[in-house]
Amino acid sequence: MHIRPKPWARPELEACGFFQAYPPDHRGQWQPLFKKKQPLHIELGCGKGTFIAALGSRHPEINYLAIDLIDAVLGLTKRNIESAYTNKNRAIDNVQIMSWDIERIDMILAPDDGVERIYINFCNPWPRRRYQKKRLTHSKQLEKYKKLLSENGEIYFKTDNDDLFGDSINYFEAAGFAVTTLIPDLHAADYPGNIETEHEKMYAEQGIKIKFLIATIG
Repeated sequence: MHIRPKPWARPELEACGFFQAYPPDHRGQWQPLFKKKQPLHIELGCGKGTFIAALGSRHPEINYLAIDLIDAVLGLTKRNIESAYTNKNRAIDNVQIMSWDIERIDMILAPDDGVERIYINFCNPWPRRRYQKKRLTHSKQLEKYKKLLSENGEIYFKTDNDDLFGDSINYFEAAGFAVTTLIPDLHAADYPGNIETEHEKMYAEQGIKIKFLIATIG
């Protein structure tokens, strides 16, 4: 994702009550940051935050962590979350956002955090073979997620990229996950409860099929 620098982003984030400037400080201790202890779900690569804003504001019974690397993007995430919660007249008490390299996710989350679900939406497909280990669904990463997920934990994955989707199915199986839901055309299937992301809407308008799966720890 290419995004212009936003000088206002970091100061806004630093002043934001639901932004964590140094996530490793909370490894194994995320629940106390929320109003109450509830199931914990995370989004990896949250982008501008339209997905997590809609999800969190609709589901006050779940606690959410949203992770991205770029401050300029997270500044937009913050604003989108604030807008979504204001529209529902809700306090922002079940979502936390942070800037972090997802390849080092084991430095900010621990098995004790009890993550029940991970969302990965439209991540970089890294098509060149030499870079494919950078994929968020690569087996190398999945092994890290397995250690963080609770019993029967699951991963929800959406992409527009056919090659990434096919390879990811193999990655999940190789890492010991069971693919329990597999939908090659999400919009045609009219899957209940789907929240359309910004990228999803753009690709769907171009006639590109949105691929979706759910993988569960086997």
